[in-house]
Amino acid sequence: MVYAHEYPPMIGLARLVVSLALVLALSLAAPLIAGARAEYADGARAVARGDYAAALREWRPAAEAGDARAQLGLATLYATGRGVAKDDAQALRWYRPAAEAGQVAARYMLGLYLDEGRGVAADPRAAVGWFRRAAEAGHAGAQNALGMAYNAGRGVARDAAEAVRWFRRAAEAGEANAQYNLANAYDDGRGVTRDPVQAARWYRAAAEQGQAQAQFNLGVAYSTGDGVTADRRQAIRWYRAAAEQGIAQAQFNLAVAYDKGHGVPQDPTEAAHWYQRAAEQGLAQAQYNLALSYERGEGVRTDYEAAARWYRAAARQGIPQAQFNLGNLYVEGRGVERDYVKATHWYRLAAEQGHASSQYNLGYSYEHGEGAPRDLKKAIFWYRKAAQQGNGRASRAVKRLSNN
Repeated sequence: MVYAHEYPPMIGLARLVVSLALVLALSLAAPLIAGARAEYADGARAVARGDYAAALREWRPAAEAGDARAQLGLATLYATGRGVAKDDAQALRWYRPAAEAGQVAARYMLGLYLDEGRGVAADPRAAVGWFRRAAEAGHAGAQNALGMAYNAGRGVARDAAEAVRWFRRAAEAGEANAQYNLANAYDDGRGVTRDPVQAARWYRAAAEQGQAQAQFNLGVAYSTGDGVTADRRQAIRWYRAAAEQGIAQAQFNLAVAYDKGHGVPQDPTEAAHWYQRAAEQGLAQAQYNLALSYERGEGVRTDYEAAARWYRAAARQGIPQAQFNLGNLYVEGRGVERDYVKATHWYRLAAEQGHASSQYNLGYSYEHGEGAPRDLKKAIFWYRKAAQQGNGRASRAVKRLSNN
């Protein structure tokens, strides 16, 4: 199994991280306002040398005197917890007057706070209003956020075409998350005619800026030849980039490549490493494959306890083959104490999903009273289910029991 494109929720800017350097750049670019105070420049110099407490001391009186740039800076200190305890309510208090005074970055941040309900009750409609004011002033992050609002119908009527319009404006300005969102729209045909070539173009633009989900999707495009010429080496390049940023599906796909020798030399140790990384993030198929590695000693030392642990993790997420293999470990007493009741429990879960070998084993449990009360009717029922899928042993068992 190799993971193909998955469409997570549209991606916005990292909302809990606010760049003071960006805030300073935006505010310094703004024209001076009447009554601006020297404390703002002193605070900016303090930030540049990493002395946020000094910046706080300089910006507070300037903010209280109405300097919108200082208000934005002070809000950002509260938002990030630099030089002062993190405080969303105080951040919101200072973003608002800065936004009302025309600070574009403050308008965007005020929109985020209202959208997420940070320091105030969530108000998506008001958030859209501030996103729009910032977007129309050219703020790429706000343009992306406005596109997300239209895409989700949050605070505004859902309009996929309008979402694409704003994603495009932000993408053309170089906003990586908007480039990913625009690519996603082209990939899925939302608000625009589906166009895999355009999707790959914008995935690449975002991927080259380090956008991890775009790197993964670009890797998938190269794996499948969707919008680009299929190229396993390029697929591996982008899977690796996304995997190193923690994208579990990319870690899994990279592991499969090493497992099968697709685009890279076959390397069971490297495969096990990436299965482990993805498994630890909860990816069920990676958990199953890692368990197989431990059971078979492929890329890792044979360890039945570790195999049982990872089979169990995958089994709990509903992977039928993991449920079957875990049942087998309980029957054989490998990595766990022998327990026919637990084995039958896992066989049943897999059998109910249509796993033929589990259906046969469950029938066997009922026929022989191992892990379940002996019940020939139930045994025949499950043998027949397995036989219908071509299980020869089950077919013979049905005949044998039916003739008795």
